[in-house]
Amino acid sequence: MTFPKTSRWAGQFLAPALLLLAAGCGDGTPQGNNGTGENKLTETLKGEITIDGSSTVAPISSEAKEEFNKEYKNVNIKLSITGTGDGFKRFSADETDVSNASRPIKASEMKLCQETGVEFIEIPVAYDGLTIVVNTENDWVDQITVEQLKTIFSADTAPKTWKDVDASWPEEELKIYAPGTESGTFDYFNEVVLEDAKMRSDFSPSADDNTLVNGVKGNKSAIGFFGASYYFNNEDSLKALAVVNPETKEAVTPTAETIESGEYAPFSRPLFIYVKKSSMDRAEVKIFVNYYLDHAAEMAKEVFYVPLPSTVYEAAKKHVNELKVGTHYLTESGEKRKGSVIQVYKADNLVTELD
Repeated sequence: MTFPKTSRWAGQFLAPALLLLAAGCGDGTPQGNNGTGENKLTETLKGEITIDGSSTVAPISSEAKEEFNKEYKNVNIKLSITGTGDGFKRFSADETDVSNASRPIKASEMKLCQETGVEFIEIPVAYDGLTIVVNTENDWVDQITVEQLKTIFSADTAPKTWKDVDASWPEEELKIYAPGTESGTFDYFNEVVLEDAKMRSDFSPSADDNTLVNGVKGNKSAIGFFGASYYFNNEDSLKALAVVNPETKEAVTPTAETIESGEYAPFSRPLFIYVKKSSMDRAEVKIFVNYYLDHAAEMAKEVFYVPLPSTVYEAAKKHVNELKVGTHYLTESGEKRKGSVIQVYKADNLVTELD
């Protein structure tokens, strides 16, 4: 599998941390307009869909919005970026129809949804490989271990220079760019690298990954991390570090193949959208969600992510069609489930309510 060299979304997110994209979007059936009377719906369907959450998932949702708009021109889709955590806050407050998430929902967030009566359908949409990047002028490091990352980012160690991490590296001041605490990418990094230890406070945070991209581009001694899509859209001006797989001890760079296989560990992960069940009563939302799923694989590739196995998309479509609510990533007691998306996203693991 290879990534395309250009992407339609690439220029859309070079904007502030909070992005509001509103556009006309007609309606119609997921099969599209075949010129018959039954497809007049593409011209007459109206309404509004509100999406918020992860900046990592935003490129896919933006692609879905743009392509959907070409067929369905009278539905207004509003897409905002506030980060996974803040997106779930709005979602549980019944303010949005769809929540973009770069990690599964947390127990605390699901309990908020229970308290407010917000039922949701959990839909995996693509694989991502969280990417560790440095400035292209950095000529002293090409690969890095999880332990070295923990040393760099942990508040307990908080080295000031690269030399403080590895004696063979220069005494260049470390400049760190990372997603803010509202980000699902921050949560994921914290879980697999810091193991829930405290993140150092002297870093430059942003909910907008393009701000992080530009920060690393502009500082020779910088290091940062974000979703693979933002790296692949800037690979000529950023340097991705190979990450030493904790099990195989091999240094692996993020590619479509290594992300899909899980070889790029521990940073290969699924991305999600969460859809409010009550919103599916509205034709514009139901048609959009089905359109999203029908084209998720091709849209993932278009914006430099990796499609999920077809069996996962089929299971998600079944959940959507049958309005199956809940999460697969928590037990009834609220404990996190671990494993690949194929292992976890099964009907037997679906939990509709926490104890």
